[in-house]
Amino acid sequence: MALPTNAQVGAPLDAAESKFRAFIAPAAFAGLRLGETAGVQIGDIDFLRRTLAVSRQVQREDGGGIEIRPPKYGSERAVYLHDGLVQLLAGHVECHRPGTDPTRWLFEGLPGDPPHQNTVGYWWRKAQATAGITGMKTHDLRHYFASGLTAAGCDVVTVQRALGHAKATTTLNTYAHLWPTAEDRTRTAAAEPMASVLSAAAAHADTVRTKSG
Repeated sequence: MALPTNAQVGAPLDAAESKFRAFIAPAAFAGLRLGETAGVQIGDIDFLRRTLAVSRQVQREDGGGIEIRPPKYGSERAVYLHDGLVQLLAGHVECHRPGTDPTRWLFEGLPGDPPHQNTVGYWWRKAQATAGITGMKTHDLRHYFASGLTAAGCDVVTVQRALGHAKATTTLNTYAHLWPTAEDRTRTAAAEPMASVLSAAAAHADTVRTKSG
């Protein structure tokens, strides 16, 4: 699995059309699947508590239409949003989706409908082309989010819940290579007390020299 870099995520985010820029963010910074992002309604977002309720997804029908159904594997969940993402989504609503109906779609394809998967694909390819980025899929943004959680020290269960995986084993099988190995943890655990001892010894030596001087 090739994880996107910060630059690879930032470039299409910056290059995307205004109405699509906020679509990229929930995948990259909250771990939503493409269909889950397409299925967000304004009322799903609690801007004061900084949470987003993932309660539906948009999927493509065989005939070319769209189907609204529960999230994959029953992965309804509350997603915690950081301040920057809340501000981005609030700005998107103000500019592109004003109104008072909480059931209106956060992102719109055809009038009154959430975006079709093909529409999202077109928006994404256009943003990548403008940014000069190739080969990255929208699902890679979700992997980017997961890698950030593991780098921050989140455990398997925390990452599982954030991503909406049915089982922790799914999370572990997908992202096991991102967590430090037992050897890495042993080295880190051993290094910390050594660093503390050496720091204390240096401070003690400085004190002795000061007194003797």
